[in-house]
Amino acid sequence: MMRIFLFLATNIAVLLIASVTLKVLGVDRYTGQNYGSLLAFCAVFGFAGSLVSLFISKWMAKMSTRTEIISQPRTRHEQWLLQTVEQLSRDAGIKMPEVGIFPAYEANAFATGWNKNDALVAVSQGLLERFSPDEVKAVLAHEIGHVANGDMVTLALIQGVVNTFVMFFARIFGNFVDKAILKNEEGHGIGYIIATIFAELVLGILASIIVMWFSRKREYRADEAGAQLAGTQAMIGALRRLQVEQGVPVQMPDSLKAFGINGALKHGMAGLFMTHPSLDDRIEALRQRG
Repeated sequence: MMRIFLFLATNIAVLLIASVTLKVLGVDRYTGQNYGSLLAFCAVFGFAGSLVSLFISKWMAKMSTRTEIISQPRTRHEQWLLQTVEQLSRDAGIKMPEVGIFPAYEANAFATGWNKNDALVAVSQGLLERFSPDEVKAVLAHEIGHVANGDMVTLALIQGVVNTFVMFFARIFGNFVDKAILKNEEGHGIGYIIATIFAELVLGILASIIVMWFSRKREYRADEAGAQLAGTQAMIGALRRLQVEQGVPVQMPDSLKAFGINGALKHGMAGLFMTHPSLDDRIEALRQRG
């Protein structure tokens, strides 16, 4: 799922930049050993990083995927795409999002934006070329479902909580290394800075398991929304087509290989870091739904 990848990458970058800036300015020292103040301090900057990521998510998605927004349709395919998204948005009760196409051979799509009435829905050129109109509509309905369900906002709130505790425990670890191991008695030394940044990176990676679990759960809900908007059989058909696509060797940017509607869940520990359940599980869930 590209929107999750872009959101997490931006969030981590903002969080690290904020942490380094705070250390350079010496702001960290004012939290002292008062854990209540430290937790409040981390919450402010943890949620700030998450919210900044949310508000610039559309811009980041456009830039990183080279999505071209359709303002005036130039072909009948673009006209159909706009009309379909408009219809699906109306049925879902949200404002018409921006619609775009990004250059990728892989069949992929994403939706992002800071709220459901200011969103972006984009599909890959490969998906438009190889999928049937009903399959494309189902994929679009799935992405509209993400928007209507408010997944990006919920993700931002979860990420804010995760950021808070990552920063909180990283600073406790940094202080332990600085004071107990390196025996520094004057303020925060270089050991605190290095240990804190190291802990933030490690804890941030581990905490992403929570975000990935949330993402997998929301995929089922987006599939349900897609089935309601485009029809259960059309949604199942689109997922089956994605299964076929996964068996075809394709050349594409690395950033698109794991983060799209066609993400697949791996087994073992690697599965904890995947954004999507397996396509088989998603199809079975739709079948049980009827």
